[in-house]
Amino acid sequence: MNAIEEANVARFDQAGKRRTAVRWVACADVLLALTLLLALMPPPAHAQDRRELLDRLVRAYPDALSAHDDTTITWRDGTVMPVDDGVSGKPFDQLLRNASILDQMRQPYPSGPAAPPAANVDPGRFRNEAFFKKMYGDCNTAEVRRNLVTITWLPRSWGKPVQVTRVNGVAERLKQVSAEIDALDPALRAAAFPIAGVLSCRAVADTGRMSMHGYAAAIDLNLKVSDYWLWAGKGSGTIPYKNRMPREIVDIFERHGFIWGGKWYHYDTMHFEYRPELLAK
Repeated sequence: MNAIEEANVARFDQAGKRRTAVRWVACADVLLALTLLLALMPPPAHAQDRRELLDRLVRAYPDALSAHDDTTITWRDGTVMPVDDGVSGKPFDQLLRNASILDQMRQPYPSGPAAPPAANVDPGRFRNEAFFKKMYGDCNTAEVRRNLVTITWLPRSWGKPVQVTRVNGVAERLKQVSAEIDALDPALRAAAFPIAGVLSCRAVADTGRMSMHGYAAAIDLNLKVSDYWLWAGKGSGTIPYKNRMPREIVDIFERHGFIWGGKWYHYDTMHFEYRPELLAK
């Protein structure tokens, strides 16, 4: 190889090295840009959803809960509970029987007028038993009874004493609900009495888990104008939706933090339970 050829090879070699260096710089710039972009991006949607649900839960029960860190909730007394059990893709029956704290908020509770829900849409029926026992106590011991207070349900219309829990201000909220229902037209408020019960230490028929009545945080209204899915749908493939509970009564309960069983596919139209986390904006 002569001197000219050697010089050309050297030039090509230097040019190749320069191109390689430029490519490395360009790649580094791209990686830096991607790193900065990822840092500025919001967390994934599922992480945002999780945080939003837990924020709502803590806000809904300020007397009981103090904080969460996306994986646990902290109670005012320092107790820490995991919010998830690490099991994803649970079938409906398993959600009914073994819901985590997050599971119980997975299905959004619909606002506005009732419409026949889609199959297995039961917002509020998934309940983590450990969470509610910690909140209200165990009805098999004296824990629930020592928090009971007596209110008069519908003083103008019915006027009977009812015992409900004072935890989370449930008793005071039911007094307000009672006063507003008592002010309705007589034909409407007739659906709210005589009541079918508040405290009842029993499991839900199809789940084996404690009913919210076991915590004295639910009330069943007049059986004569009520409909229940097991009465209507037993033995059939689908459950025909039925409801005779006036919307005015439902609206009053919802304004005070109670969800209604008439918005469940497995409906229970006499049933209202205190679940403000599902109604929070």
